[in-house]
Amino acid sequence: MEWPRTPLDLAEEQVRIGSLDVPEWTPPSGVLTGGVFVCFERGGEGAGGPGDRGWAGAAVREGRRLVISTEFGEAGAAYEPGFLALREGPLLEAAVVSLAVRPDVLLVNATGRDHPRRAGLALHLGAVLDLPTIGVTNRSLVASGPEPDSDRFARSPLRIDGDVVGYRLRARETARSLCVHSGWRTTPEVALDLVTRVIGRFRTPEPIRRARTVARRARSGH
Repeated sequence: MEWPRTPLDLAEEQVRIGSLDVPEWTPPSGVLTGGVFVCFERGGEGAGGPGDRGWAGAAVREGRRLVISTEFGEAGAAYEPGFLALREGPLLEAAVVSLAVRPDVLLVNATGRDHPRRAGLALHLGAVLDLPTIGVTNRSLVASGPEPDSDRFARSPLRIDGDVVGYRLRARETARSLCVHSGWRTTPEVALDLVTRVIGRFRTPEPIRRARTVARRARSGH
């Protein structure tokens, strides 16, 4: 599957994949949860433009072994909410494909069903890779819902037109909540359960935190 190159083509593809009736994924025992993250060169103006240099990192832990990969490339477009796939999609795909171990599910720093066309980058990346995905972001895009209680792992639903598309999750008592999004073949409940499992001492889920570290180290190496 090729990535769209224009906003119009992307919007049409988002409508298509967002309306697909795909089977729900059931996590296996001993599920391998990977993460992927992209960072861009520092010093640019605004939210970012086309051609920005980017570094994508992917990580998955298999037993005690941390498997990582990095890819370098250029942003395909400027940053625009709802159209992140134009900017980051191919670079993130390349980093995941480069992993020596394929994860069972992938955590992505992007929205999933919380999207105007129900197909944010987290869901789109899963469709391209044929891999279950979960989105994790600092804020919602379209969905709304109350903040969870202050207790660790408290959660509250995020809804669009009454449909639950994700959850706010309190990863740490003293930290702001995360938004956990259902993605490709994952329900909001499965997404919430798996993200809760991989939160350690930090607010950011470990697979994304590891991938972020890999990407930033690759950027520093340049």
